[in-house]
Amino acid sequence: MTRHRSNGFPSDAPRYLASLTAVLLACAAGTAQAQAAATFVHPGVMHTASDIARIKSHLSQEPWASGYAVLRDDRLSSPTYRARGGHCPHVVRDVPAKAMCMIEFDDDANAAYQQAVMWVLSDDPRYATNAINILNAWSGNLVSIEGADAPLAAGLDGFKFVAAAELIRHSDAHWSAADVKASEDMFRRVFYPVIGNFAPYANGNWDSSCMKTMMAIGVYTNDWPMFNRALDYYYNGPSNGSLTHYVIDTKGETQESGRDQTHTQLGIGNLAEVAEVAWAQGFDLYAAHGNRLLAGFEYVASYNLFNEVIFTPMVDTTGKYRHDTISNIDRGDLRPVYEMVANHYLHRSDVAAPYTQKAALKLRPEGRTPNADNNGFGTLMFSQDLTRKMAPRGTGDVPLGFAACASEGAVCHVAEGTGLVAYGARGLWHYREVGVGQVVDCSAASFGPAPATAGATCSVQR
Repeated sequence: MTRHRSNGFPSDAPRYLASLTAVLLACAAGTAQAQAAATFVHPGVMHTASDIARIKSHLSQEPWASGYAVLRDDRLSSPTYRARGGHCPHVVRDVPAKAMCMIEFDDDANAAYQQAVMWVLSDDPRYATNAINILNAWSGNLVSIEGADAPLAAGLDGFKFVAAAELIRHSDAHWSAADVKASEDMFRRVFYPVIGNFAPYANGNWDSSCMKTMMAIGVYTNDWPMFNRALDYYYNGPSNGSLTHYVIDTKGETQESGRDQTHTQLGIGNLAEVAEVAWAQGFDLYAAHGNRLLAGFEYVASYNLFNEVIFTPMVDTTGKYRHDTISNIDRGDLRPVYEMVANHYLHRSDVAAPYTQKAALKLRPEGRTPNADNNGFGTLMFSQDLTRKMAPRGTGDVPLGFAACASEGAVCHVAEGTGLVAYGARGLWHYREVGVGQVVDCSAASFGPAPATAGATCSVQR
């Protein structure tokens, strides 16, 4: 796939992992041979260089034109916007009486992302300057994120800050090296400690908020252990936010379906954003567990389009949250999380997503989400060419960027690389963070709920 130069993005940023396109070599004596180190695609948090080029080529056509107008006309996309958070060393998300600087935090997180997107789409340097000023204001002043809901503040707002920083850093915005370093330090020093242990005591949207920002910071700071920790949690996390603990069955019921529809859409939207970041880096989390994420979106979309769905009484992983019936609270209040998922399954993967597509069309053009919950603007950012099919990733004997280490029933010795091991065959992979110097049995039993797969292999990320 050829990358075209556009918007000041480098022309050598292919969607596939460029440094990993060498022929995958078999292992010797059960260990992966020395290979080129894994590298990240940049920009690679929600939007790649080819994504931006595709969007720019359609700005005068529908539905992109309407989506662009919604983004451009949003108050937080104004070229006259000024950073609000330079005076806030401490952000507190809690009950209103205790909250501190959350309005500024939400506005600036949204504005940083929207200004960065406006910059790469319009080439107007005012937007780049605004995004840089916002990022610098926070990296120069933020000391802590606190309060009962601190993981939500760090996870939801943090994701937009990182997405903005990734676009600005990997463009011709002339962001100084010192300021880039300050942003990295802020994400590691202030944001990561708040999300680093996820939120196993809470509803699943908390976990997935932490997960998506952890993965994004991993990309931004070129930190494979951090990225892989989030990836592992998506598949294997023991609490409510991991994929199969949030979308609890194959019919698509979610852990929060009995709570309300706002939090349910936030939760599946977060998981989709994890999948989109991972997609840019060569991992197809959309397909995990037999397209379980799609099952969740179809169930939630169908119910919020006022169809009846089957609800099974459930209790969450903590034992605190029990639901006997599906909730009609906020039913029909669709949130802008559907376009990205519909376009992925319909146009990248050629998988039907009828209710997700109907929800996207009903909401079109998507705008901004409340607070800083999800990225939004999916009509503009994720509409695909109707005739364009994207090649699925990792359909060979091992995923791209991995080297085989064991066949089914054997032992994989993780001698080098990043410590991430894939189990499966022909594009159906289950990932687990094993660690360098460790061993793992190459079997479905060792990879949690991974289905037994004929001809399965294990492979190590190089």
